[in-house]
Amino acid sequence: MSNKVTGSKVASSASSVLQSKSTGSNSKSSAGSALAQVAPAKVTSAKAATAASIVLRDGRTSAAAKSAAGSTLAQRNKK
Repeated sequence: MSNKVTGSKVASSASSVLQSKSTGSNSKSSAGSALAQVAPAKVTSAKAATAASIVLRDGRTSAAAKSAAGSTLAQRNKK
């Protein structure tokens, strides 16, 4: 299990991403995963990690969404 948790700045960014009407589903999935990981017992699922990877590679994605996606991937268990 990962010992990393989502910090308050990233949690705030993730919240903004989830509230935005123009945000895509991959961004929202990644932001939701980041918010769920404010508690240390949660880890990123493979599906959320895939969505986060897509968000990070998409040039149209906002900085807030990329921040949440980075946090989501950082909390993924290593294989």
